[in-house]
Amino acid sequence: QVQLVESGGGLVQAGGSLRLSCAASGRTFSSYYMGWFRQAPGKEREFVAAINRSNGGTYYADSVKGRFTISRDNAKNTVYLQMNSLKPEDTALYYCAADPRSPLGRYDYWGQGTQVTVSS
Repeated sequence: QVQLVESGGGLVQAGGSLRLSCAASGRTFSSYYMGWFRQAPGKEREFVAAINRSNGGTYYADSVKGRFTISRDNAKNTVYLQMNSLKPEDTALYYCAADPRSPLGRYDYWGQGTQVTVSS
């Protein structure tokens, strides 16, 4: 089992940047695929990005491709989401998630979320 705690959210103007972090508990972090998801008010939760366990392979939603970068540091049990060129439509509660089976499947473990608000 793994516990996840997100941080780094906040209020930023359109065009600005934020870096989210997600710290994981336990000694098996490197055995989990990690993902970022988001949920805006009145909308369903959506996939943002994911990263493989060790080979650095990454996956992105079309809406964030070229603007967001996911990375991980297995020595620090942490996954990051660097968000550049932010838009008002990126406003949402951002969650990190972990899963041992697939980067694009159903994720078993979730954090509590960190709020990102982009003003126009």
